Amino acid sequence: MPMSCLEACTAIAKDRSDDIIVSTMTAMFAISRVSPSPLNISSVPLMGGASGIGLGLALSRPDRRIIILDGDASLLMELGSLATIAGQAPGKFLHFVFNNNRQFSGTGNLDRPAGESFDFAASALAAGYAGAVRISTLDELEKNLPELRQRKGPTLVELKIKSGQPRGPDTPQPDIPDLQFQRMGNEARQLQAALI
Repeated sequence: MPMSCLEACTAIAKDRSDDIIVSTMTAMFAISRVSPSPLNISSVPLMGGASGIGLGLALSRPDRRIIILDGDASLLMELGSLATIAGQAPGKFLHFVFNNNRQFSGTGNLDRPAGESFDFAASALAAGYAGAVRISTLDELEKNLPELRQRKGPTLVELKIKSGQPRGPDTPQPDIPDLQFQRMGNEARQLQAALI
């Protein structure tokens, strides 16, 4: 059975130590809830930018493990980042893709292009990642996390996440508070101060 985003983030954060976490979409709310830290940075409103921000951090701080909590539709927007990351080969780069087959459209959640047939792990390997796996259950994630943390990266982990109800006339998108659009800048300043 697929895991929830919150369950996945809880498992990933369990032994995080001084890892820097770059997150986007639903994962950014979940990681902030289970592991608040000045070493967290969100990639919103820069949808599709989490992997690029993570690469920049990995290149500037090769001493730190960089963990990316990416959305499936977000990564599809910047799929070329896989080749760029593979070309730079950051050794402590662990890239999770939360595959719930949903895409945020600005007014609601829609089915993601390419649907269930798109294989993010295979795409990462084809781009040149050092390793990639697909994980479907929370038990499997918890069992594999210690080994995944020790792998030489970049490594991509495609997680099968429970799909929420698509948004529509009967399930409208909640309003996004204005402060949400200041979040990334505020977190970037906190991260910078924590790394000095």
